[in-house]
Amino acid sequence: MKRTRTNAFTSFFRLVSVITIPMLLFTAAGCGKPKTEAPLPPVVEVADVIQRDVPINMEWVASIDGSVNAVIRPQVTGYLVSQNYKEGDMVKKGQVLFRIDPRVFQSALDQANGQLAQQQARWTTAKANLKRVKPLAAQNAVSQKDLDDATGMEQSTHASVIAAQAAVDKARLDLEFTKVTSLIDGVAGIAKAQIGDLVGPGQTGELTTVSTVDPIKVYVPISEQQYLKSMDNRSGKTGQTVLELILTDGSTFPHKGKITFADRQIDPMTGTIKVATLFPNPGNLLRPGQFARVRAQIGIASGALLVPQRAVVDIQGTYQIAVVGPGNKVDIRPVEVGERVGSLWIISKGVNAGEKIVVEGVQKVKQDMPVVPKPFVPQENAGVKQPAPIGESAAAGKR
Repeated sequence: MKRTRTNAFTSFFRLVSVITIPMLLFTAAGCGKPKTEAPLPPVVEVADVIQRDVPINMEWVASIDGSVNAVIRPQVTGYLVSQNYKEGDMVKKGQVLFRIDPRVFQSALDQANGQLAQQQARWTTAKANLKRVKPLAAQNAVSQKDLDDATGMEQSTHASVIAAQAAVDKARLDLEFTKVTSLIDGVAGIAKAQIGDLVGPGQTGELTTVSTVDPIKVYVPISEQQYLKSMDNRSGKTGQTVLELILTDGSTFPHKGKITFADRQIDPMTGTIKVATLFPNPGNLLRPGQFARVRAQIGIASGALLVPQRAVVDIQGTYQIAVVGPGNKVDIRPVEVGERVGSLWIISKGVNAGEKIVVEGVQKVKQDMPVVPKPFVPQENAGVKQPAPIGESAAAGKR
């Protein structure tokens, strides 16, 4: 009886297994199929293509130098006994900067004066002798030789006086050279010699340098093509272009400059020509040796189409812009670019005013791809200001 029940239960479990296991496998197979969903369109930031008149500027790296740089060197040899200026201060023309020990030169002047006095006494005697001989020679009281000797002596002693006077002048000049003075008005540099040094033409080089810094020169090396563009109608007139100076900290120097002259030739090694510009420098803020950038307005682009620079994609020298068209679909277009104006770029061909272009998210989009556009908001600390339209700057200042 027990064996019969066991056989019945065993048969029942086998039947349940045969039915249940296929159902579970079918259910598992059905659940393993993923449901496919369409990807959402990417969110991009867009901006309008703007159109306005903008100034076209060019910039060059420049070096600053004094308009006049006078190197102060000793003219006589002697020991330096004093320094009469403060380094870095303004000095005047003729101001004494250094003093060399004058005692040797004072002695030389005294000696030269003594020799001059001797020669003058001899000349006086010779003149008196000639004065006496001339009437006697006219009366044949003395020979012609006596007259010739008296005349020669007078001329010889006269020449000796001239030579002695030149020696006095030389000694006096050497004594004056012991006072080393400034040749120009300007800023005096660091002294290259110390008190007690033996200085002179054969002993040392310069004592210091004095530079005129108001106005100050700014040298700009520009290419030949840029040089020709900067000239007014290529006529060689250089005084019409107004220049701005951008300092190394990014600030703009408040005073405008102008072109003064260009070097006589193009440098064959670099293909550039050095152009000298002149800037007022009240307060002596600018100093020789500084570097800056010179900016010049070379024209105005009328009705220029402007887009943010970050919207332009450079692919091996070709440029593209993603335009959001009808239905928020992307149109990838090749464009031709022009000058850069601040953080914007002039587009000469490929877009129209008012069209919306992708600024942020360009790398996400493809041709005919739908997108979700939202307005592009430039960062406040982007570092470059948007250029104001021509004429709006003055109006904004008045408000």
